[in-house]
Amino acid sequence: MIESNGADAVRSDNIQRYWQRNLRITAWLLAVWFVVTFVAAFFARDLNFTFFGWPFSFWMAAQGSLVVYLAIVWWYARRIDRLDREHGVAEDE
Repeated sequence: MIESNGADAVRSDNIQRYWQRNLRITAWLLAVWFVVTFVAAFFARDLNFTFFGWPFSFWMAAQGSLVVYLAIVWWYARRIDRLDREHGVAEDE
């Protein structure tokens, strides 16, 4: 039987905390994606007001959701890069 030393246990705990935070971030961003994709589209006709000179439902379908998707990707990349550095798993290390 192989005995594990304290360093292996600390590294394992660090990796577990890393993945828990990563999954939490992913779950929140998927929730945002779901709301923008399905909830806003479902209630599009009820959201009938002018936004930047266009009906809000048209703007959301044509531009708004794409902007939110790009913001999700940008925020995820920044946040995971910071998380990688905090846990010592960044690619440049």
